[in-house]
Formats: sequence, C-alpha cells, structure tokens
Amino acid sequence: MLNPLWLHTFKTLIEVGHFTQTAEKLYMTQPGVSQHIKKLESACGYALIKREKKSFELTEQGQRVYEYALKTAKEELELLQDLSFDNPYSGECKLACSGSLAQWLYPALLSLQKEHSGLSIHLEAAPNQKIFADMMSSNIDLGIVTHIPSKSLYHSQEIGTETLCLILPKAYQGKEITADTLRECGLISHPDSLHYLSLYFDLCGEPTLANMNLNELPKTGYVNQLNQILLPVSKGLGFTVLPKSAVESFIDKDSLYIAKGMNSVEETLYLVQKRHRNLSKRYDTIRHLLQTKLS
Repeated sequence: MLNPLWLHTFKTLIEVGHFTQTAEKLYMTQPGVSQHIKKLESACGYALIKREKKSFELTEQGQRVYEYALKTAKEELELLQDLSFDNPYSGECKLACSGSLAQWLYPALLSLQKEHSGLSIHLEAAPNQKIFADMMSSNIDLGIVTHIPSKSLYHSQEIGTETLCLILPKAYQGKEITADTLRECGLISHPDSLHYLSLYFDLCGEPTLANMNLNELPKTGYVNQLNQILLPVSKGLGFTVLPKSAVESFIDKDSLYIAKGMNSVEETLYLVQKRHRNLSKRYDTIRHLLQTKLS
C-alpha cells in the first residue's frame, strides 16, 4: 500500500508545479518534499518525475500515480461527506413497541413518511423482552416499553402513560361490575391478559377485584392477534383488559363498554435505546412525533 502522506505531497507538487511553493503550502521544508517524492518513487519502483533544472516533467508512470492520487483524494472526500451527512428527514428508522401502541401510532408514522418521502419506517410490534433483545442485536434502534430497563445497558426516558381499560360487551353498561359479574361474563384471554388484569385489578380501587384469583376466571376465548381481541367482546362473548389505544383503534367501539373504576389505571411508557449509541438525526424527528402523540 502506498503511503497516503507521500501521495498527498506528490499530488500537491504536481498541482503547484514548484518544490519550494509545495513546501510552503504543506508547511514542510523543501528537502522534506524531495524526500517524500524519492520514497514514493522507491515504493513504486519507477521514476515519477523527470527533473530539469528548477522544473520537472511527469513520466508516464508519474502520470498514472497522479491519476491514482486524484482518485484516492476524491474517494476520501466522498467518504467524509457520507460520514457527515445526517438528514433528519431521510433514512430507515427501526423502532418497536407493543401491539396496541403500534396499531395506534402507525397511521401517524405513515403520515410522517408521506410528508418526508426519504424516510422509511420499520415498525415492529413486540413485548418488552423482545424489544430489549432486538435492541441489543441492533435489529431495532428505538423502543417503547413499560418498565425501566438496566441503566448499564440502555438509556431511557419517560415519554408518557397508557391507560388500561376493563372492556365488556355493551350489555353490561350500567351494571355493577363485581368479581361475580366478570366470572359470569368470562375472559377473552390474549398474550398480555394476565399482566394487564393483575395490574388493573390491583390499582383500580375496587377491593372485590383486587382479591380475585385470576387463575379461577373462566375463559371464553383466546386471541393472539391484537386487532381481533375486541371482536368477541363486541359480540357479547366475554370481557378483557387492554390499553385504551387498542379501543380507539377498534372499528366497532360503540359495541363496547368501558367500566369505570374508582381509580384510573395507567402504565408508564419509556422510550429506550442502547446506552452510549448515538442515533442519527432522523430519530430526533421520530422522537418528536412520539412525544407529541404520547404526552
């Protein structure tokens, strides 16, 4: 590999056309310039310039080396420009969140992509642990989770809250919602149902619900597709607990009844990324959208 410093000196000499002026331009001595040229000639195995008194002419080999030096300088400049290029409205954005949030946020993310066609949105619907695993393997860059991760591995910030709702068929509107009522109705189960149920029953302020044994609740159905979970509820086949965003995304909201507990139950949402990883400016654009939607 040819020494890039010698190549730079050689290229400058050809462009300036004079040893003394080259030395001044490069803040070198004239003997230093001559030494670089001799070392480059030795590395190439050919004379690169033909000296004539105070001037010189390029040899055929010198012309080839000069063209190579020009090409190398151009590629280096392009590389540096690529490294410094950081458009806040261009590039792929890889993020993940829960299924209910994904369903609610995706239209806004698509609107942002339509406004800035250079953006490409990659949205993954996943539970907390998969989000953390995907972040560590660099499959995603930004995630929204519901508990604070290890500070040694991730940077996190509170970005908002998500309200949990106890959702029943419309026929239960106006009825007292007790443990017996829920047993009678039956649970439409889903992958996060036990987590949401235990959190809701613990915090809603209803003692009869807080003391329920969740394992004894009769199940009238199970669905693992978020956009289908509320369908059996709307048909009167059972109740469930889901984030409010899932209710807002459901097409037949009028067939549902949201029970009113003594206390509102909310989960804190955290925006997370791998610690010590600097993300591109396009992620600032995504963060702003998420904060606007979730605050």
